[in-house]
Amino acid sequence: MKIGLIAGGGQFPIIFARAAREKGMLVYAIAHQTETEPLLEEHVDAIQWIYLGQIKKIIHFFKSNQVTQAVMMGTIAKARLFKDLRPDTKALSLIAGMRHTLDDGILRSLARFLEEQGIIIQPSTFLVPELLADKGCWTKRKPSKSEIGDITLGWEIAKEIGRLDVGQCVVVAKGSVLAVEAIDGTDATISRGGQLGNQNAVVVKVCKPNQDLRFDIPAIGMETIRIMNESGVKVLAIEAGKAVVFEKEAMIQLADRHKISIVALESPDDIQN
Repeated sequence: MKIGLIAGGGQFPIIFARAAREKGMLVYAIAHQTETEPLLEEHVDAIQWIYLGQIKKIIHFFKSNQVTQAVMMGTIAKARLFKDLRPDTKALSLIAGMRHTLDDGILRSLARFLEEQGIIIQPSTFLVPELLADKGCWTKRKPSKSEIGDITLGWEIAKEIGRLDVGQCVVVAKGSVLAVEAIDGTDATISRGGQLGNQNAVVVKVCKPNQDLRFDIPAIGMETIRIMNESGVKVLAIEAGKAVVFEKEAMIQLADRHKISIVALESPDDIQN
């Protein structure tokens, strides 16, 4: 069985490729210059390096290798749309048909086009469901009463910016929104908010209300906790079952070391029960 992998940056594509090959699949990867980890080459059966916007190369690579299903995963720094984009005629026609270049719009358009070409897009977690966040408080430290209030507010705000397809993450402290994720991404949002939070900030990262769960679901890992610690952020709240978690045990140990609380909720009401 063959599986296509359209890979952005980070460790998710590598984790997926390893899992797929362990299950006997042949992995054919599209990798993005300046984004995808070069290490991915060691975990796939064939790879095609492209620049953002080279859609025809994706189609040609998959079709020439008889790939009929694929996944899309990994980070693409959206700021690169203004620097490294090299759109071919197909990409230009897709962009021309869009009202804006918000995240989900771009990904949905690409997925729709690939499926029109006979390449079915599978959920990014369909081979690694164990990466999905399980409900509960994972750390020794639990959120305080005031932090619970900030989680509730942050959840509401994060869902609203998600509905607008702006971002997935907000930073809140003492009832005030300190930072909202936009083009700079989650890590920069945490840093910005943490600098304003005076050691009292809470990060909330959730799925967008109309999120296509095949791609771009929230992700956290060791780097998330490192940046929180450097920025003085004390609580991380994520959405259970709708976020992927990398190196979970090591991440929890790091959080406990720095007295950071991590909670995974299906709704903000969970933490009050």
